[in-house]
Amino acid sequence: MSWFEDAFVYQIYPLGLCACPHENDGVVVHRLNQIVDNGWIEHMQRLGVTCLLLNPVFQSSSHGYDTIDYTKLDCRLGVNEDLAQLVTACHDAGIRVLLDGVFNHVGREFWAFQDVLKNRESSSYAGWFSIDWGGNTQWDDGFSYETWQGFPYLVKLNHFNGELNEYLASVIRGWEREFDIDGLRLDVAYCLDRGFLGYLRSLADELSGKRGDKFLLLGETMFGDYNQWMNDQACDTVTNYEAYKGLWSSMNSANMHEIAYALERQSGSQPWDLYTGKHLLDFVDNHDVPRIATQLSNKDQLKPLYGLLFAMCGVPCVYYGSEWGIEGEQHFGDYELRPALDEPEWNGLTSWISVLAKAREASDCLSEGTYRQLAVSPLQLVFERARGQERVVVAINADSTQSWVAFDGDCGEAHDLLSGVEIEIRGGIELEPYCVYYLQCD
Repeated sequence: MSWFEDAFVYQIYPLGLCACPHENDGVVVHRLNQIVDNGWIEHMQRLGVTCLLLNPVFQSSSHGYDTIDYTKLDCRLGVNEDLAQLVTACHDAGIRVLLDGVFNHVGREFWAFQDVLKNRESSSYAGWFSIDWGGNTQWDDGFSYETWQGFPYLVKLNHFNGELNEYLASVIRGWEREFDIDGLRLDVAYCLDRGFLGYLRSLADELSGKRGDKFLLLGETMFGDYNQWMNDQACDTVTNYEAYKGLWSSMNSANMHEIAYALERQSGSQPWDLYTGKHLLDFVDNHDVPRIATQLSNKDQLKPLYGLLFAMCGVPCVYYGSEWGIEGEQHFGDYELRPALDEPEWNGLTSWISVLAKAREASDCLSEGTYRQLAVSPLQLVFERARGQERVVVAINADSTQSWVAFDGDCGEAHDLLSGVEIEIRGGIELEPYCVYYLQCD
């Protein structure tokens, strides 16, 4: 068992949060220090967060995913010492830190690609990229190259080149040594060569042995069988986009069967269950999708939605600002999804999420238990998480009306881990509007 299985992850996109210019202006401003100075670490502690995921922080041309230099903090955020101090402050607060590893592609200003532009075939780094010397680009480079999803300013790296992979391994070792990070999110892991993923797995195992603690690899995946990228030769865990879609869509369409099917398919007790015992990263929004308060048609359902997030199998992740309900649409550049925020806020939704986090932390069932569906209807879902002799019945009502939900299995008087009250479970349960129960059975 690793530290990640019990984690509560908080995601910050620093270039957005810290109000950096959208294009790199080359000016060093110590904006990253805002995370410490403006109370974000205390905010995470109050929420119950145990791991901070930082989206790209190294020198890039614009949004962080067009890397210029893997070894230097983006000057819009400050200098390397600022990042080291942030990680130390998080560790002092009991919060681990993951960095975003963008290894599928780089920006055109990446130093090695600049050498190729200058020296063409004679460049020592020409093999780091997949180049067609007979092609051309809109910049009249005199050659063309593979890109990520057709974006010409994102130059795809060639992971069949051993020297490139050795360079990236030295980068990761440097990050662990200089900043003492606890692992990596692998951007677009679903695009990475499987051999390169295995290479990173060996490197992560090396760093884990050195640390005496798990150095985590979290892969960004979309759809398909996640076991392709989550195994002993690849990532420890992946992003759970399948459940993400079902979480909000089930409530918008009054069809809780959608998320129930996903949960049963992923973690239930049937022979076809794909990820039983594994801990995927679960979320209701992030820096690439609309804010959940915008995506959800009925904002009263935010409470049961987050209640479901913290009770389902996997590790919950909350995106900065969404814990107090900020909104944001998805547009070109995604700037609205990655806003500048000064100080964190606290309201009823934030308090609710902190209650959910405390309940999950207090119950081994909710972080490590098995999953068994008990009942599902258009806007209600009841399931059981169990570990050893402990059993927790999770009951969700996303409806505006009271509802009786029948299911097999008596619990008698059960203790609600959220409210502290005792609730009777005999042949079913009465659910108040928009309620969530985590019922610990004797």
